[in-house]
Amino acid sequence: MESHIHPDASDSTGRAPRRRRAAAALAAALALTATACTVLGGSAEEDAPAASGSVTWWDTSGEAEAPHFAKLVAAFEKKYPEVDVEHVSVPFDQAQQKFLDAVESGQGVPDVLRADVGWTIGFAADGHLADLTGTPALDADMSGFLPTTTASVTLENGGVYGVPQVTDTLALLYNRRIFEEAGINRPPSTWKDLKDVALEIKRKTGAEGIALNPDPFFSLPFLYGEESDLVDVASRTITVASPDSVRGVATAADLVSSGAAPKPPEKDAYAAMQNAFKSGETAMMINGPWATADIFSSPEFKDRDNLGIAAVPAGGSGTAGSPTGGHNLVVSAEAENPDASYLFVKYMTDAKQQESTALALGLLPTRTAAYTGKVLSDPVRNSFYLALTKAVARPSLPEGGQLFVALQPRYTAILRGEETAREGLTRTAEEWSEGLLPGYSVER
Repeated sequence: MESHIHPDASDSTGRAPRRRRAAAALAAALALTATACTVLGGSAEEDAPAASGSVTWWDTSGEAEAPHFAKLVAAFEKKYPEVDVEHVSVPFDQAQQKFLDAVESGQGVPDVLRADVGWTIGFAADGHLADLTGTPALDADMSGFLPTTTASVTLENGGVYGVPQVTDTLALLYNRRIFEEAGINRPPSTWKDLKDVALEIKRKTGAEGIALNPDPFFSLPFLYGEESDLVDVASRTITVASPDSVRGVATAADLVSSGAAPKPPEKDAYAAMQNAFKSGETAMMINGPWATADIFSSPEFKDRDNLGIAAVPAGGSGTAGSPTGGHNLVVSAEAENPDASYLFVKYMTDAKQQESTALALGLLPTRTAAYTGKVLSDPVRNSFYLALTKAVARPSLPEGGQLFVALQPRYTAILRGEETAREGLTRTAEEWSEGLLPGYSVER
């Protein structure tokens, strides 16, 4: 599988050097793992104290993933027969608001939640989560986790409010059969090349070149390609409407207006993108490792080698970057049985369980010890593992989870050609400045 790594370039803001340091730290951690990838760390739950009672866990994984986690729950209950786990599947796109509604009403709050990395700090800052420091849920330190995964669970006060369970990043997924039919022998390495390739595929094969998802998370590779971001926390600056950000999002919009990508639907756009790729109706998409189990269930990818994976393309700056995603297991501040909840979190995030999850679902572990020889022997997992060296940690601020909520309708409108990138991003910056981030300046 291809993995093209592009060196970062610096700019006057200093944001790029910080990214280089973060990427270098992650690359070093991955390199250390690779040298001893056949050695799996000891079971982290072996020394956990006994507990009893019930735990309600809200699991936000998808239909293809939930059965595996159900097996892990059953194994936990067998190991700890005095603890009963109520495993509740909650749709990911509803879970954030459902959790907040439960907290506000004081009814039905889960003991443990599988929280997106973008939600955790905000939940913790509002007092909704238990500080896991010194509890059985957490290791003595976080040194066993990949560096890019720990920022999403740590507040400035030093508290740790979750344990990273899985991590991910975005990559360019492509259909090798369609590429071969179009006479294309390698994936594009820049957004400009991607546009040309997509149009050529459409002309020669009739398939769409690339399907885009208007979820703002998927806008980040376009911003990172111009050495920009949504915000700069260090300088307390909103950068979503900066010239670099506008240029990056305009690149995404141009893919649609040029015909390289179809206009995304207003609703259920992720499903539309995934289904078009699975059926062979489109040749490329930007997606993460969580999508591969579903992809391989389709006839188009019965031959797993038909799936190509490459790093996201570089932007006009000559650099490429992809956001760090993933999920943490967090314990509610109102957990009725905290001791059992801590034990459950420890078990579910242990290196053994992370290795099992990687092998079953293709998801990426957060613990370096879980990158065993078995995990890295799969070309798909190995490709995403290499893509992690280009992953950019998302801004760590309490309002981080809400930034995408405000950006969602604007980014959708931009991709659908209903407003320009400058118009949509400027309005987004104004909304953030007036509401979510009143103390931040706005770069235009």
